[in-house]
Amino acid sequence: MNKTEKLICVLLGLFLCWWVWHSISTQKKEAEAYAKHQVAAQAAAKAAAAKKAADAAAKPAAVAAKAETAPAPAAPNVPEAFVVLSNAQETVTLSTWGAVVKKITLSDYRQFPGKADNDNPETVLDFSDNPMMALSGVEGIPANAPYEIKERTENSVTFANASVTRKVTLLPDYTIELVEEFAAPKAAANHVSLGVMQLGASKNDVLSIDSMPADPAAKGKAVHYSDDDRIKAFLRGTASGGFGCGGPANAEGQPVVRNIDLASPSKWIAVKNRFFVTSLCECDQANEGFAVKIRRDPKAATYALKSVSADARFGELPAKRTMSFYAGPKKQELLWNRGMKDVMEFGMWRWLCYPLVSVLNFFHGIIPNYGIAIILLTILVRILFWPLTHKSTVGMRKMQEIQPLMKEIQAKFKDNPQRLQQETWALYKEHKVNPMSSCLPMLIQIPVFIALFNVLRSAVELRYAPFLWISDLSEPERLFASWFPFGGLNILPLLMALTTGLQSAFSPSQGDPKQQRMMTVFMPLMMLFMFYSFPSALSLYWFVSNLISVAQMWWIRKRYGAPAASVANGGVEVVDVPQTRQMRRRQERESSGS
Repeated sequence: MNKTEKLICVLLGLFLCWWVWHSISTQKKEAEAYAKHQVAAQAAAKAAAAKKAADAAAKPAAVAAKAETAPAPAAPNVPEAFVVLSNAQETVTLSTWGAVVKKITLSDYRQFPGKADNDNPETVLDFSDNPMMALSGVEGIPANAPYEIKERTENSVTFANASVTRKVTLLPDYTIELVEEFAAPKAAANHVSLGVMQLGASKNDVLSIDSMPADPAAKGKAVHYSDDDRIKAFLRGTASGGFGCGGPANAEGQPVVRNIDLASPSKWIAVKNRFFVTSLCECDQANEGFAVKIRRDPKAATYALKSVSADARFGELPAKRTMSFYAGPKKQELLWNRGMKDVMEFGMWRWLCYPLVSVLNFFHGIIPNYGIAIILLTILVRILFWPLTHKSTVGMRKMQEIQPLMKEIQAKFKDNPQRLQQETWALYKEHKVNPMSSCLPMLIQIPVFIALFNVLRSAVELRYAPFLWISDLSEPERLFASWFPFGGLNILPLLMALTTGLQSAFSPSQGDPKQQRMMTVFMPLMMLFMFYSFPSALSLYWFVSNLISVAQMWWIRKRYGAPAASVANGGVEVVDVPQTRQMRRRQERESSGS
């Protein structure tokens, strides 16, 4: 193993050590945050109980008893009626109880992979447990207050009662506008619901809450509360027990619902899962923050998320206010137009992710298949990196050719490290070899790979996108799941591991042949282990990239022929060892001095 390979191994080892340390420290912080939250919650509960007891003692017993047994708001005494608004993209079902959205059906997205039919209906965003646009917290106006339908058009409906008039309009691109008029404006705190997002059936699904701070000092940086210490323990399932270590967290003793208040005035607020989002994207009245409700699955023995909802909080009832909601897919161009591009949550590589999504959709517009679009995107990336990878491969080839000279220098100056270094660099200079040239392409491609990973694992465009035998590019292939372990047979990771071995075999060897053979086996196995449960779109990209790399190395070998100083038969040199100009001059000086 030469110095370059050793340096790469050291860097990878340091990265793994940092990652382990970072994971442990993060889990420790989560545990500390949860412990602080528990202490604060217990203190608040004791204070509330003491205040409640004091209030009850100060009031007549009948009033106290009434307060203890106050029932939940009763259902209205009028029948519930439904209004349906629809366009080519979605169907919105509204209820006269609260003038709220109970359900949104997305016409272009199915519940399961495959063709649309009666057994595979449209995807539904179900808000029945937490209706979207529900107005709450206002005395005299229950959240489920009955409304009458005053006016109805093709794309709008107007609800009204004695206190409020609410006009709901369905707009293109998954946008719903709400205009409210209040009969008695007053300084009264009130909440408006964004609806609820349910956790999907996929193991790769996630739930999260995002917002864009209204404070100009925030410089337009979105906040992802899945990374916030106040809330991430409950979103990530580390609220108790393992804290990410030793298995899933225990659900025993955990409340089914967590209510968390975030005093964060925001331009927009979004609740999302892996592919869909519901949000308050605009409002002509500034909000004062929002409240989050996190519900776990009460049937699960371990802590498992079930749903997340949020309510925007306002400080007063105005005479009139207008707000717009977005409820639909996490499509970059639609969110970008609303200033909500950071809902994509691409992290520090978003500057690279955004153009990759655009290029992917551009190729899909030419050939309407996302598998082919990924292949075209891979080819484009490889073309852009072709000069670097070509230079790297040629550099590795030259390094292989000068290995006999390197061994000669190392043997001659093994007792003089300084002279050995000087002669080594003189050899590099004479043959125009840069020992670090093989590292540069790999280092440059790492950000591209991370960006592609972020894009391909969360792009709604890949949801249920078929390609050849693959029914869903956003998930592993999982063929014959009932016959094979590890969730089924995934062919693409196996092909990717095979081409990784071919790539390693075609790469010019600069070190011990035994170590080279070991890397040819070790690297494919490591990549297979890493990629086996990844979305098949990512394995497709890496497999095609490997194929192109192997073809490039084969072409270079065919064009330039075998290295002039190749070795065979266990490292026995088959050519005479040439001398460098510096070595000849040194020998001449030694001869003249003698």
